[in-house]
Amino acid sequence: MRVFVAGGSGVLGRRVVSRLLQAGHDVTASARGDAAAELLTGLGARPSRLDLYDPAALRRAVADCDAALRLTTKIPPLMQMRRAAAWRETGRLRNQGARALAEACVAEGVQVLIHESVSFVYADGGEAWLDEDALVDDGGAMPLRDALSGEANAHIVTAAGGRGIVLRYGGFYAADSAQSRTMAGMLRHRRLALLGPSNNYFASIYVDDAAAATVAALQAPAGVYNVADNNPLRLGDYMSALAEAVGARAPRRLPAMLGPVVMGETWKYLPRSQRISSQRLHAATGWSPSVPDARAGWRLIAAQWAE
Repeated sequence: MRVFVAGGSGVLGRRVVSRLLQAGHDVTASARGDAAAELLTGLGARPSRLDLYDPAALRRAVADCDAALRLTTKIPPLMQMRRAAAWRETGRLRNQGARALAEACVAEGVQVLIHESVSFVYADGGEAWLDEDALVDDGGAMPLRDALSGEANAHIVTAAGGRGIVLRYGGFYAADSAQSRTMAGMLRHRRLALLGPSNNYFASIYVDDAAAATVAALQAPAGVYNVADNNPLRLGDYMSALAEAVGARAPRRLPAMLGPVVMGETWKYLPRSQRISSQRLHAATGWSPSVPDARAGWRLIAAQWAE
């Protein structure tokens, strides 16, 4: 297949590009600057310098392609994530940029569009497993509102007779993720705390497994699919697993009543219990994560950091 990847040099994108090339696909990917272009060239892909909001440029980029993947985000640094303003560019990419790409795909006859979203959009599910039909709720948080509204762009391709595929990823973690490194450093210095018991389920996915799921989704029917590991941990256990992996003490706990202050404008979803099931994607494509849960994943990452 000829594939265009928007966001091909990011933590997820470069892994997806590598897997596409290994599978024999012909890949062009967007590049924001010289470093990104060099990275993509080194992987074996063709870098494309283009404005991701320019309809004409996007039409040229996807012309003669069989599929397009929108993996574009601009996730703010961890300590800025509480501020809604820090998410504006990601919201624009998920909506204005996604719509421009979807319309370019329809205009050029591209049959498959994969759209990145997040599993944090689900309402609190308690102890229940949540599939793609579970209730969603943005909770008034800008990142979740933008994620949900952005998903509609994939359906533009479906309505035109193609396959629009939305992937709702759990929380990424990886050895080369700035957020993962920051979290580990904050735990070592006792600067990261939990609110209350933190017994809610927290969905996550090792980024290499997320990349494998993304490539597998090229064969999936149109629709929405969750991408999370098979054994979601409770939030307290998730953070304790990271602390143990990096040789830090377990995170401190603050009273739950401090939640509105600590979570700010955008982290309102953190207390939700989201026990995410990815069975639908497994049934459609055969994909399964190689890392069963974050406890194993953080140990794997800690070993990579040690090297």
